[in-house]
Amino acid sequence: MRPFQWLYGQPYILLLLTALFWGGNAVAGKLAVGHVSPFLLTALRWAAAMAIVYLFALPHLKRDLPAIRRNIWFLALLGAIGFTVFNNLMYSSLIYTTAINVAIIQAAMPLIVFLLNFLLFGLRTTGLQLAGFALTLVGVATIASSGSLEVLARLAFNLGDLLMFVAIMTYGAYSVLLKQKPQMHWLSFISVLGTSALLASLPFVAHEALTGTLVWPDLQGWGVVLYTAIFPSILSQVFWMRGLELIGSNRGGVFINLVPVFGSALAITILGERFHLYHAIALVLVIGGVWLSQRRRKTAAA
Repeated sequence: MRPFQWLYGQPYILLLLTALFWGGNAVAGKLAVGHVSPFLLTALRWAAAMAIVYLFALPHLKRDLPAIRRNIWFLALLGAIGFTVFNNLMYSSLIYTTAINVAIIQAAMPLIVFLLNFLLFGLRTTGLQLAGFALTLVGVATIASSGSLEVLARLAFNLGDLLMFVAIMTYGAYSVLLKQKPQMHWLSFISVLGTSALLASLPFVAHEALTGTLVWPDLQGWGVVLYTAIFPSILSQVFWMRGLELIGSNRGGVFINLVPVFGSALAITILGERFHLYHAIALVLVIGGVWLSQRRRKTAAA
């Protein structure tokens, strides 16, 4: 337990691993196309994840039951928007766009985090955070337009890219709402949210079944389910929550911008996707945004 306890106190390592696992999630979602339908993938990943988590969570759930009952609807909302809606949109987007695009578009999430933190909690952002986000936004525009000013001017983005924009809005809202997370053991928290995500995913699976788009997983599909259950569903969520708890959602949120770095590398290595010049420009802008956003005066608030 000591190595895990040490890791649980290292926010930057936790957030780096989160970005790595989420970059892998985009690649896994692309590998799922034709092997398991997107809504069923979301349901199966949370069913598998909860089967693992509940092996360890039951004692904590019993102790935290009063807090769970007091906050059940808020926790259900977090699980539905952060775990179900986001993943349904992302896996659906990968039917129409590349894993590299999906990974890089996630870098726009700090815009939602900054905006909602200001609107809901009056949390101010620093000039460097805004400058870092501006670089990030230019990078996202570059990837979404394939480096073409003509495409950007006409807003002729493909359906997959647009779905991914909506997806990051939902997860940005989830990240901000985590500030109101009730006090309970992290295993209790992830158990309730994961269970909510599973229940919220069932109507979407029913929709796939009724419309004839349901695809049961084959061997590759089950491999994707297993990866997404362990890494993006359990480890990433826990590491993300802990990282934001330690350094705050404004500073921690910009680590999302490292998802395209890992996601692009994995997409090229595993999927054989082509890496274009506009991808490189976008990545430079995104990394520059991360660097700027993390710079602050020693006297500044975390």
